Amino acid sequence: MRYFINRLIFLIVSIWVAVTLNFILPRMMPGNPAEIMLAKFQGQMPPQAIHALMLQFGFSNKPMIIQYFQYLHSMLTGHWGLSFTYYPTPVTKIIETSLPWTLGLLGVAWVVAVVSGTIVGIWIAWHRGGRADSSIPIITTFFQSVPGFWLGIVLIYFFGFVHSWLPMNHAFGSDVTPGFNGPFILSIMYHAILPLIVIFLGSVSGWIVGMRNNMIMTLGEDYVVFAEAKGVSTKELIMGYAARNALLPQVTSMAIALSTIIGGQVLIEQIFSYPGIGFQLATAVSSEDYPLIQGMFLIIAVMTLVINFVVDMLYGRLDPRVRRRGQAA
Repeated sequence: MRYFINRLIFLIVSIWVAVTLNFILPRMMPGNPAEIMLAKFQGQMPPQAIHALMLQFGFSNKPMIIQYFQYLHSMLTGHWGLSFTYYPTPVTKIIETSLPWTLGLLGVAWVVAVVSGTIVGIWIAWHRGGRADSSIPIITTFFQSVPGFWLGIVLIYFFGFVHSWLPMNHAFGSDVTPGFNGPFILSIMYHAILPLIVIFLGSVSGWIVGMRNNMIMTLGEDYVVFAEAKGVSTKELIMGYAARNALLPQVTSMAIALSTIIGGQVLIEQIFSYPGIGFQLATAVSSEDYPLIQGMFLIIAVMTLVINFVVDMLYGRLDPRVRRRGQAA
């Protein structure tokens, strides 16, 4: 119980620090969004409109401490300001529409990479020294070392431009109606093939090599050798004795990978014009859209901290020694 309370307190403090930094950093930047929007109108906006924009964007002359508590209230009530790239669309609406695309694309790629990489890593570790152990890590490491944006461009050129087998951009076709219907779902799956391949090839090697190394170390432990000497079946020896303990370091890697999912793959989403968090974040940075940058930073930071908290709980469940160290502290 103390381990859970310690982790929960750490989560709350971390979220408060992230929220506070999210308040301070934009206010340290020169200028404000209203002035940037004024520059786009080349000085044709009246002072009353500038003042109204400053109020809408949350800028005021009130003391900083009052602004801070107003900001906290806005964060808790979901009023994260207006994006002036997509003015007057609220930041929450943009995040609400772009986050599912990122979670869907990267989530599927992550699950496929983790499951297949873990299984392959277990298999080649048990058959270490064979042809698969000598070739699979090298091939997958090669694809991991290739920049994702370059691989994406090559696949777009070959499969999309030259042969027209797969779509080159966007998340769905213009000939389908968005909604929960068969043609729309099939179009989403069809357009996700190329970015899924790029993300999968760039991440599966880490899961294969990591699980292989963990398994080889675990297979050399005394309790595994003793179980093998007792005549434990191969399946039980692999899954019940070796793989279960070799999975523990993978859990930490899962937390890191999940954190990158929330932030999106900026370059890959840019290349495929995929309307996810990464694409919107790059657009916000290039347009100096401070409210949108601020909102996306907040959602990425908070969700990352929550994911790490869940993984800590899971890790404590899998390895009781972690809970004992937390109780001792």
